[in-house]
Amino acid sequence: MDLRQISFRLLEVFMSVVKSGSISETARRLHLTQPTVSLQIKRLQETVAEPLFYTYQQRLHPTDAGMRLFQTCQQVFGHFEDYQGYLDELRGGERGHCRIAMVNTAQYILPKLYGPFSATHPNVEMHVEVGNRAHVLSRFERGEDDLYVFSHPPTLEHAQAARFLKNPLVFIAPKGHPLSQSSGLNLADVVKYRFLLRESGSATRMLFESELQSRGLVLSNSVKMASNEAIREAVSAGMGVAVLSEHVLGQDQSNIVKLDVSDTHLASHWYFVVRTDRHISHSAKSFLRFATSHLERYLDSPWTENELHRLNVTEQQP
Repeated sequence: MDLRQISFRLLEVFMSVVKSGSISETARRLHLTQPTVSLQIKRLQETVAEPLFYTYQQRLHPTDAGMRLFQTCQQVFGHFEDYQGYLDELRGGERGHCRIAMVNTAQYILPKLYGPFSATHPNVEMHVEVGNRAHVLSRFERGEDDLYVFSHPPTLEHAQAARFLKNPLVFIAPKGHPLSQSSGLNLADVVKYRFLLRESGSATRMLFESELQSRGLVLSNSVKMASNEAIREAVSAGMGVAVLSEHVLGQDQSNIVKLDVSDTHLASHWYFVVRTDRHISHSAKSFLRFATSHLERYLDSPWTENELHRLNVTEQQP
């Protein structure tokens, strides 16, 4: 591979195609023509002497060689972003980008941390991506962000996780439900009713289904819903019962009752996760240091479990 034939602009076009999966979308984003983008990708593939993309379901996907080049580009561009941040720091400011991807439920928690951080670091740009577990895992696999938040972190060699908050799960029903006045319920009593569930792969659903399987229980009736908010509102409207994170319930619980299921105690933890094989921005490290020092102050202290010091990236750089 002749590096003299590769320019930063060429790599920028390549990275955009990987992210968008589309020549036309890349052309729109970069204000280029489609033939120009296609020619750039052709030039790059000829220089690398390996196919960089394949087409599946009318989208472009990176080959193994393409994904490795994409990760290399992220490292290179990341280091140049850091250098620009270093120059800004020399001029007396704190600048940079902190990219966080989190699963849906975490959006009820993280603003309590990155809100105060942004107030004290106004020149740090926070980029927050929220999605279901599959979406955030996909971003993690591509290494698109600095930090990730999961309740069940990926068990991969290049994933380093540290828990910071307990995530208790509660059974809820609408007021007036046949179970709403009962105490000392068993899980077998609850599963007879219609359950509102997140999509397959949701961490809460996986934990709940694992409990059912271990007890030899099966739901008699269930409905899949797209979000925690939808489930909470549907329970409030009398559509069924559900199991949700306590952090999701919010202040207004006037139409919801927490069920006393005495033989079942479901809980997990929230984790910050980083990729050990990827460059982490100085701004993201600064945010983690802030979270390590201020976790109990800004989150509900009964639920905090601060192990963020275990992340090597929280160490102060010389």
